[in-house]
Amino acid sequence: MPVHLVDHPLVHEALLELRDKTTPAAAFRQAAARITTLLAAEAMRDVPSVTATVETPIGPATGRRVSGDIVVVPVLRAGLGMLDAILTLAPQARVGHIGLQRDEVTAVASQYYAKFPAKLERSFVLMIDPMLATGGSAIAALELLHDAGARHVHVVCIVAAPEGVSALEARFPNIHIFTPVVDHGLNAHKFIVPGLGDFGDRLYGTT
Repeated sequence: MPVHLVDHPLVHEALLELRDKTTPAAAFRQAAARITTLLAAEAMRDVPSVTATVETPIGPATGRRVSGDIVVVPVLRAGLGMLDAILTLAPQARVGHIGLQRDEVTAVASQYYAKFPAKLERSFVLMIDPMLATGGSAIAALELLHDAGARHVHVVCIVAAPEGVSALEARFPNIHIFTPVVDHGLNAHKFIVPGLGDFGDRLYGTT
């Protein structure tokens, strides 16, 4: 499976702030937006584009314009914390949503919501979820996207565990993962070590 480790110094500075247990919710949100912007820019490097020409105040200029349909699909609730940053980069993107609830004992994800834009088979899809731990939620989300017709999907996460990467590799070997780091592994409670704690709780101040 292609795992793209995004090794930009600004990415890792933001990651360090997210990891710091003393970072308050407001600063946590800002760091999440910064790192998401940089990760998404890398993940969308191969989005379809065409040559276009515009008129500047001085004369014509040729450049490139995104031509592909972009769909962003956050996995609720934590993935919502990454959405606005990506829509700033690609305001034309359409948005789907996947709601999954992970059982705290078994770590098995159950679906409670899913809604996607039409014609996903023609779209460049970014599935966003900050934590790739066991891979259970990611696999469930990718299966929903696949059943809905999506064929070109990139996964963007802020922290990954080797267990999650291996699980995705076994089920979806052609999916591309964009992340700054693959951490040491999971603890007995299925949390990533060292990770950054519960992303959603820290993002929304519900710890």
